[in-house]
Amino acid sequence: MAPPNTNKRRVVAVVPAAGSGTRMGDPLPKQYLDINGLPMIVHTLTAMAAVSRIEQIVVVIAANDGYWEQTAARHLAPFASRVVAHRVGGVTRAESVLNGLRCVESLFAHHDWVLVHDAARPCIRTELIEQFLDELEDESVGGLLALPVADTLKRSNSDQRVEATVAREHLWRAQTPQMFRFDLLTRALGAMPDATDEAQAIEALGHQPRLVIGESANLKVTYATDMKLAQILLMESERVK
Repeated sequence: MAPPNTNKRRVVAVVPAAGSGTRMGDPLPKQYLDINGLPMIVHTLTAMAAVSRIEQIVVVIAANDGYWEQTAARHLAPFASRVVAHRVGGVTRAESVLNGLRCVESLFAHHDWVLVHDAARPCIRTELIEQFLDELEDESVGGLLALPVADTLKRSNSDQRVEATVAREHLWRAQTPQMFRFDLLTRALGAMPDATDEAQAIEALGHQPRLVIGESANLKVTYATDMKLAQILLMESERVK
C-alpha cells in the first residue's frame, strides 16, 4: 500500500548515460556530442541542476567511459556538489537506472521521489521540470511527461506495407522526466530489467502512472537529424534568455 501523500518528499534525479549511441553514426557516445559548443549532456544537466528541489543528480555512466571527468571538470564545476557520476551502467536502460538507485539508496527514504531523465533530451526546460514536480507533488505513485499522438498511425506487415491504420485516440508518446517513489521504482525495475522506460515497469506492477502534458521541444536525440533540430531549439532558448 502506498504511503500517505506528503509534500516533504525529497527528490533525487537519475540520468542514465551509459549508452554508446551507435545510431548516431559517430564513434563518440552521443551524450558527449557537441551541441552549440557544449556536450549534449551538459545542456541536460545544467537545466536539471537549476531546479533547487533536486537534491542530487546521479549520472550513471559506463565502466569504461573515458569522457566524463574532462566534461565534468570543464563544464559542471558550479554543480559539482550535486552532480555525482557512478560507473555502474548496465546492459539495459532499466539496469542502469536500478544500479544508480542502489548507489544512493542509503541516502534517501523509501517514499522519496526519483526523477529519471534521458541524457539525450538536452532541450528540457527548467521551468517544465518545475511544473512537472508541481503536478506530481501529491501523487501516491508518480507519472511521466507525455504528448498525445497527433499523427495518423500505420501498422506494417513484414514487407513494410501498410497492414492497418491504428486509432490514435488515447495514445501518448512518452517522454522524460518520469518520476516515481524510490521503493516502488526499485522493485519495479528489479522485476522488469528489460523495461524500455520506468513507467512500463511501474505498469507491470499494476499501477497507473499519471500522464502530464510535455512539450514537443523536449525531443530525444536519436538520429543525426535530431541533432540539427536540438541545435536550433537550444539556440532559440538562449535568445529568449
